[in-house]
Amino acid sequence: MRLWGWVARPTFSRSQPDMQHIFLNGRAVRDKTVTHAVKHAYRDVLFHGRYPACVLFLEIDPKAVDVNAHPAKHEVRFRDSRPVHDFIRRTIEAALAETRPAGSAAELAAKAPATAAGLLPDYRQPYQQQSIGLSRAQAGDRGGVYAPRSGNDMFYESLATLSSDDVNNADLPPLGYAVAQLHGIYILAENQDGLVIVDAHAAHERVTYEKLKASVAAGGVQSQPLLIPLTINVAEAEADLVEVHQDYFSGLGLEVGRTGLDTVMLRQIPVLIGDRNAEALLRDMLSDIAETGSSERLQAKQDEVLSTIACHGSVRANRQLTIAEMNALLREMETTDRADQCNHGRPTWSALTLKDLDRLFSRGR
Repeated sequence: MRLWGWVARPTFSRSQPDMQHIFLNGRAVRDKTVTHAVKHAYRDVLFHGRYPACVLFLEIDPKAVDVNAHPAKHEVRFRDSRPVHDFIRRTIEAALAETRPAGSAAELAAKAPATAAGLLPDYRQPYQQQSIGLSRAQAGDRGGVYAPRSGNDMFYESLATLSSDDVNNADLPPLGYAVAQLHGIYILAENQDGLVIVDAHAAHERVTYEKLKASVAAGGVQSQPLLIPLTINVAEAEADLVEVHQDYFSGLGLEVGRTGLDTVMLRQIPVLIGDRNAEALLRDMLSDIAETGSSERLQAKQDEVLSTIACHGSVRANRQLTIAEMNALLREMETTDRADQCNHGRPTWSALTLKDLDRLFSRGR
């Protein structure tokens, strides 16, 4: 098999699949296997109910497909649809993994067509996050001063600045260096082109989510015991779920057991999320599992559960971050797959160039 063509960035989507064009061995076709594979590849970067745009050319041995499934030959039927589905999904996922600040549309277009004969990366290997290890200087704390405002130690005023030499440095990271935090929500950073605005929660959610997925793929999530185990009152049916799916919870780094007809005890949680909102996390997970209807569907829901974990474990609004913390997040974004969108499809960052800013203030006219 060979697949080539174009896929739209996740920031461009449609309310219906009217901009998906599929060509099989040069003939325009409509096929549920291909469209489902495309939708599945975008599952972590699009809003629910939205559809990506694409123009895809799939080349395959003619003997492996039945083109007589429809009188007009618009619909086809693959002899074995599973490898076709997996090949298309993984190829598109590889392209979408580059949607991060360090990637660009030009870089995506320059990539060679994927083939099934060994040119694809080995997707069984987990994505390895590199340790940040930022010192204060590396983090962008250029001699900044942090002065607590009178009467409230939770608010800080950053006087850190970037010199003109820093901004003109060709090696400046894509997202630049943080200079301030706005309303406890947005990180303001300065890069070589202008101003970068980052939604801290959305960005941290994506970083945490990708780490969780990598940990699960590597064989399990690192866990830590709670200092004081949590006893949680739940519905009897939810307590039944805890008993039935013990192995599944353990695989996600949770140690939870039934202690009564309608009570469960949470003893251990993933290290990545700490002990924040542990009870709400478990309740959301039980709700997700109940909706699947059977344990056979749990594997398909794993990413959604991990997304819930990541959401609960991410930095919240009104959390005051230091310059070092903000820059650590920016560096993580630059090395994290799909960092341009959070798990729910929202953009994590936006940028204004100096020309954009000049236009806002009518400079140069």
